[in-house]
Amino acid sequence: MNIKKKILITEDEKDLLSLLFENFQNAGFSVFKTEDGEQGFLIAQKEKPDLILADILMPKLNGIEMVKKIRENGIQCPVIFLTNFGDPEHISKAIEIGNSDYIVKSDMQIEDIILRAKGKLGIK
Repeated sequence: MNIKKKILITEDEKDLLSLLFENFQNAGFSVFKTEDGEQGFLIAQKEKPDLILADILMPKLNGIEMVKKIRENGIQCPVIFLTNFGDPEHISKAIEIGNSDYIVKSDMQIEDIILRAKGKLGIK
């Protein structure tokens, strides 16, 4: 029996969230989505995702703080941060969390994000 890998997507840009959700579902993942970090934290606690895609700047709880809180509660899955910012400060904060990566939104292609997610999960 092939169990689908769980992906949590937290992104406050609704169009991008819908696009990511649809493409990851079509790629065979079980996908959970939300537009803010607080809900992302709650979903992660319940669903125990295998990978998190997180925007850095979101309402209620930013992506970095959300992931720190998730990690403090025992979930150590890989994270790919999505950001509008390519500046070193945001990148270093994202990388400091460990087992994480980042993608600058203006540079991204959906196929590349899916490939990177598969790589983080050890899927060929």
